[in-house]
This record gives sequence, structure tokens and C-alpha cells, in this order.
Amino acid sequence: MTKRKGGRDGQRTQDHQDGQRRKRIALLTGGAGLVVVVAVLLTVVLWPDDPEEPRAREYRDVTACLLTGSAGVTDPAAAPVWAGMQDASLQTRARVQFLEVNGPQTADNAAGYLASLAGSQCQLVLAVGEAPTAATAGDATRYPQVDFVLVAEGQSAGDAGNVTVVSDTGPAAVQQRVRDLVAAAVGDPADD
Repeated sequence: MTKRKGGRDGQRTQDHQDGQRRKRIALLTGGAGLVVVVAVLLTVVLWPDDPEEPRAREYRDVTACLLTGSAGVTDPAAAPVWAGMQDASLQTRARVQFLEVNGPQTADNAAGYLASLAGSQCQLVLAVGEAPTAATAGDATRYPQVDFVLVAEGQSAGDAGNVTVVSDTGPAAVQQRVRDLVAAAVGDPADD
């Protein structure tokens, strides 16, 4: 027969075991709390300083626009014009944008796209491609507040005093000439 402990001795043993269990739980809880506190402190101490705010490019309130045929700025004739405009934008902080003539590539269809650019915030409109240059040559006098640049060989400015013709050949020459014209038209940012 097994002798059973009872009474006070049994209660003391149970109390002792409960006390030991509580001590272990308290130590584990305290240890976990200490780990959390150390982790938070290390995070605060080692966290990098506030990173520099990303610097967004601040554009001036000047826009040069390009009117192209349906191929847009991927057209071999339009690509150096667009590159020259982007170069001028870097130099002057002027905004540049382009608009493609969709649908029939005719002067009549392109005239609607030209009107859209001339009636918007474009201070300078460049045109490249047969339909865009024909529309611009024909309608430039309707928009005396806008300056125009036709990029085409053999194109004439006609009687319009607000039209410049770029007839340079070769992509590098066109890009340089366009960059210079856009930069001159939009002015130096220091003048603002």
C-alpha cells in the first residue's frame, strides 16, 4: 500500500510547486519583456536619420509641345525633335509634352490636334511629319499668341511671323537646333 501524504505536508509541497511555477513564468515573462525593450531601444538608436525628401523636379510655368504623326516620338523624324525638347527642358525646367495625330494623316485632321495644343498651355508648338507640318503652316496665323517650329526639309514659314522652320538634316543637327530654339523661346529660369 502506498502511503499518501496528506494534511499540511501535502499542501506545502503543492504550494512549493506552484511557487516554483510562478517564478518560472515570471522569469520568462520578464525575460520576454526585456527582449522587447532592448529591441525597441536598438531600433530607435540604430534607425537611420530621416532620409532626404525625394527631390521632385520643379518645372516652370512654361510648356513646349510637339505635334507628331501617328507614330509619335518613335518616328525617326520625331525622335531627334523630342530629344532636343527634353534637352531644353533639363536646361530651362520648362515642361515638354507631345501629341500624336490619330486617324487619317491629313492636314485637316491634324488641324484639330494643332488647335488643341495652341488653345492649351503651349507657348511653343513644334510640328514634325507631313500632316502636322502642313496643318501648322496653314493655321499658324490663327494663333498669334503661340510660336511655332516646323521641322521639315523644304517647308516654308509663309507669311506667318510666328513660325520658324528647321530644315537641318541629320538627327544630331536637328536635336541641337531644336534644343536651342526651345531654350530661346522659353527663356532662362533665372529670368522668372
